[in-house]
Amino acid sequence: MLKVAKFGGSSVASAEQFKKVKDIVLSDPARKLVVVSAAGKRDSKDHKITDLLYLCHAHITYGVPCDEIFDRIRERFIEIRDQLGLSFPIEKELDAIRAKISKDMSVDELVSRGEYLTSKLMAEYLGYYFLDASDCIFMDFDGKFQPKKIADALCGALKQHDGIVIPGFYGSLPSGKVRVMSRGGSDITGSLVAAACNADMYENWTDVSGILMADPRIVENPSPISEITFAELRELAYMGASVLHEDSVAPVKEVGIPLNIRNTNDPSHPGTMIVDKASENEDVNDRFITGISGKRNFIILTVSRRLNNSNETLRDVLEILDRHKVQAEHISMGIDQFALVLSQASIGDSLYEIIGDIKTKCSPDDVEIQDNIALVAAVGRKMIFRPGISGKVFNALGKEGINIRTIAQGSDELAIIVGVDNSQFENTIRILYHSFAG
Repeated sequence: MLKVAKFGGSSVASAEQFKKVKDIVLSDPARKLVVVSAAGKRDSKDHKITDLLYLCHAHITYGVPCDEIFDRIRERFIEIRDQLGLSFPIEKELDAIRAKISKDMSVDELVSRGEYLTSKLMAEYLGYYFLDASDCIFMDFDGKFQPKKIADALCGALKQHDGIVIPGFYGSLPSGKVRVMSRGGSDITGSLVAAACNADMYENWTDVSGILMADPRIVENPSPISEITFAELRELAYMGASVLHEDSVAPVKEVGIPLNIRNTNDPSHPGTMIVDKASENEDVNDRFITGISGKRNFIILTVSRRLNNSNETLRDVLEILDRHKVQAEHISMGIDQFALVLSQASIGDSLYEIIGDIKTKCSPDDVEIQDNIALVAAVGRKMIFRPGISGKVFNALGKEGINIRTIAQGSDELAIIVGVDNSQFENTIRILYHSFAG
C-alpha cells in the first residue's frame, strides 16, 4: 500500500499544526510521500507566507524596501523551528534568499521559497528525506508537465528512501529555472506525485472534513458527502462549488487513483472519497442528490425566426459568440426559436454589439434578453434510476413561489439545472437541499 498525503497551508501554519501532521503521517506506514504547502494563516488576522512573499516582490519591483515584510516571514519560520526543537539552520537559508531578492530575482523563484522552507522543516520533523520539487516536478516551457521524467525521478527516490517530503506549488523548466503553478498548485503537485508513483490513494489534508452537499454560507450545517465520483465533482465545480481545481484532479482521475479529502484538525473523520465509479454496494435508498451548487449573473439570449433552418441560424449565432470570445453555457431548442444561457462576465460590454451582429447576419424575427439570471444545479448519479425527478424538483420550487426561467438536463441525468432570478438564488438552493438532501 502506498499513499501520497498532501497537507495544505492551514495544516502547516504553526508548530502545533506540524505536530498534528506528524501524528497523521506516522500513524500509517503507507504514507511514504508527503507534499507540503507553504505555511498558511494561523487565524483570520494572519497572513499566508506565499502572500507575504508576493508582497515582497511587489515592493522590490516598485523600489520600496521590503525588510519589514521579510522580517515577519523570518520570524514565522524561526518560531516553528524553535518550538519544534529542530536543528535546521533556517537563518542561513533566509539570509541567502534575502540577499538574492532584487528586481532580477524572478517572482516564481521568490514565492516558491515558502513551500521550500516549510518542507525543509517538515522533512526534519518527520525524519523523512527532503526532495526538492525542482528535482522531480518537470515542466516544458509552455507549462505542460513531463509525466515520464517525473515518474523516473520519484520512483528512483522511493527506492532509496522510506519517506519523502516534497514541496508543492512549483517545479522546474528545461532550463532549470523555477516555475510556479497557479494558486492552489500544491494540490496539483500531490496529484502528479500520486499518479507518477501509481499510489493506491491520494489524501488531500486540509481544514474541512471533506466536501459538503451545499454552501454552508447558504444552508446551515449541510451534510458532508461521503463519496462522490469525479464526474459529479466536475459538475459541482463547474457550477460554482468551492472544490478542488480540475487540474489538481486530472492526473489521478486518468489512472483511477481514489482521492480522499481529509481534515488535519479532525483526522478520525473519513472525509470525502472521490472515485471513478461509485461503490456497487451503496444502499439504493440513499439520497439521489449528491450535491447542490450554483452561480449568479447570467443572461438568457432568445433568438426567434420562423420558417427557417434553426440549425443554420444557431450555427451563425455560435460563430458570432465565438468571435466575441463568449461561450454558451446551455442551449435549449424550440421549433421557431432557441435560447442560449451566457455569462454576464464573459459578455462584458459586448452585449449590444453581439445583438447587432446577430440581427445583421441572421435577420431574426426577434432577439430577447433576460438578465440577472442565476443557475442552480442539483447533481447526482442516481437521478437516472429515479423516474420523475425533474417533475419533483419543479414541483418543490413551484410550491415555494420560485419562478423557473430556464431548465437544462443532460442525457445522462447527472445534473438538473434551473435558471431563476438572481434574487431567488439562495432560496432555491435551500429549497432543493431541504426537499431532497436534508
